Amino acid sequence: MKPVEPDLSQISEGMSRLNARLSPQSLAPLLAQLRERAPLVQCLTNSVVTNFTANVLLAAGAAPAMVDVPGEAGPFARIAGAVLLNLGTPHAEQREAMVEAAEAATDAGTPWVLDPVAIGTLAVRTGLARKLVEMRPTVIRGNPSEIKALAGMGSGGRGTDSTDSPDSAAEAGRHLALGYGAVVAISGPVDLITDGHQEVRLDNGHPYLTRVTGGGCALGALIAAFASLDGEVFSAVTAACGFYAVAAELAAAGATGPGSFQSAFLDRLHSTGPAQFGEGLRLL
Repeated sequence: MKPVEPDLSQISEGMSRLNARLSPQSLAPLLAQLRERAPLVQCLTNSVVTNFTANVLLAAGAAPAMVDVPGEAGPFARIAGAVLLNLGTPHAEQREAMVEAAEAATDAGTPWVLDPVAIGTLAVRTGLARKLVEMRPTVIRGNPSEIKALAGMGSGGRGTDSTDSPDSAAEAGRHLALGYGAVVAISGPVDLITDGHQEVRLDNGHPYLTRVTGGGCALGALIAAFASLDGEVFSAVTAACGFYAVAAELAAAGATGPGSFQSAFLDRLHSTGPAQFGEGLRLL
């Protein structure tokens, strides 16, 4: 990819428009829409997080489908509401299925999310991520080190852990967004979401999300679910990240550690309604 230089004046103008229309109250109805529609989300994800990812989608109100077999992945991507491609454990058969699903989703207009897990120093998944991003995902979600590595501005983190901050990856996120027409969600203590012209930061969440397996990976699936809804993708991604983080805060308030948090988190994804989501969301 030839980097596209972000136009800072356009970003400033985009932020002004964003501030005028985006608010917790404007995002909350998307949660009600998600539960009304129960979108079918096809997940080609890593073997470590499959169960947790499926449970997160079910608790939030969506429907998971773990269809990652070549010959099935493509046809299913055409009928799914959205698709997640998570590169956590990219064995050969799944790599083939991911390319198949991305091609079919793009052709059918199915929104799809690329989560380039642990790319940078690991050659197989890095090469796959670079191939998939050229197919223009609807959304790219990752930690700061993954986003920088995908944009060619960093070498990756420590395995699945980031060694960078969301703000340090902001420029990389803008380059990816402008270069591929995607909304980029950068996860961290303060999440950053950009489409290259407008940005928002979310000041919600809890460190327990980093103490359970699949905390970031399951977010990619929830983003896919929200991306299937009506309206612009930027708002949908913001709503997904915000709802996930608000539910984590509520769950952590009554948890005594990562184990009790995981159960409480699923309960909060299920029980938190649009009004409580809107009241708890903090946009920066």
